[in-house]
Amino acid sequence: MSAETPMAADQGDAGAPEDGNRWFGLWDGYFAISYIVTTVLLFAGSGDQTDRAVAVAALTLAVPWYAALGRSLMIRRGGREAFGRRNMVFGLGLFLLFAVAISFDISGSFALFAVAPMLMMSMPTSPAVALVLLANLMPVTVVWLAGGDARSVLPTSLLGIALSVLLGLWISRVVRQSRERAELIEELRRSRRQLAELSHRAGVSAERERLAREIHDTLAQGLTSIISLLQAAESQVESAPAQALRHLGLAGRVARDSLVEAREFVVELTPPALRESSLVQAVRRQADGLAAETGLAVRCTVEGPERPLPMAVSVVLLRSVQESLANVRKHAKGATEVAVGLHFDDGTVRLVVRDDGPGFDADGGTAGYGLPGMRARAEEVRGRAVVSSRPGHGTTIEVTVPLDPAETTENGERAE
Repeated sequence: MSAETPMAADQGDAGAPEDGNRWFGLWDGYFAISYIVTTVLLFAGSGDQTDRAVAVAALTLAVPWYAALGRSLMIRRGGREAFGRRNMVFGLGLFLLFAVAISFDISGSFALFAVAPMLMMSMPTSPAVALVLLANLMPVTVVWLAGGDARSVLPTSLLGIALSVLLGLWISRVVRQSRERAELIEELRRSRRQLAELSHRAGVSAERERLAREIHDTLAQGLTSIISLLQAAESQVESAPAQALRHLGLAGRVARDSLVEAREFVVELTPPALRESSLVQAVRRQADGLAAETGLAVRCTVEGPERPLPMAVSVVLLRSVQESLANVRKHAKGATEVAVGLHFDDGTVRLVVRDDGPGFDADGGTAGYGLPGMRARAEEVRGRAVVSSRPGHGTTIEVTVPLDPAETTENGERAE
């Protein structure tokens, strides 16, 4: 007598049984036992054989009546489905089958243990209680009509009414709670799927953001430098061959460094410049590279006692230097001097890059990806990037990152 409701097919995990249906199988077993016991009592009775056969037939018809119509109504009764005509049809049909059975053999009254809960579970409370009351009074009526002493079975009928109503209400509540729990579980499954999908999207977005920053800070800047060096070499091939060769050599070095960077950031490893040396040395190399490529006077200073930094902080500062110097190459036309400073203070480390180029209106916002990306990197390590510039007064970029002494070890790695 197992059936599956339409809602069960909509559950989150394929093949998983709907929670209310699974628990409802207990009631299937209870009804089956009640039918078998009642049938055995009817066959074991001493009444007329034809009457017993009619009573058994009526109770047997109640089985497909329950399986085909009543079961699904009872399951929905425990949920949020409204009552309809089918509920009343099932309840009245079940009551009539029980009335036929008990009219032909009083032993059929044992079926009340199954009939009463089914009525309570499939119908609205008021008509269900009315039918349960009538069903429990049927044995008294049959005995009275047969000329027996109805008072002998009246106490049993009254007790049956009370027990039937209480049992039916309790079963209805259990089924309703099971259904509500199943709906809650399904809602949690949907929420979990939505959360997993959102997490996946956020992860994809974060990875795209990381790759965009890395490409901008490494490949894009390297290609820009290579193009500038090749253009300089092309213009000096005839007039200054030695200088052209020098620019070609610098272009080859930048190309090799960019290739190494590209291989490394794909797997999100430590930048080669930081794996092979300290942050200060890596910053000095960036400054020396700018001086060699552009001929600018680049001054690099360090203030305060140098100390190891968490790798995440070192990467942010190195990328900020690369972006700042790339902006000098591209935008600081007419600049003559660039100052790069690392300041190790108590609890903070600051990077300051200043040029005496034409500057720009920093209050008017900036187009492109470089400066917003620099700010985003700084925020990832609880830091801050500030750009100060005015037309005709150069540009200053300052990146400040707070440091927690407990976060670093002698190697600069994050403490566990």
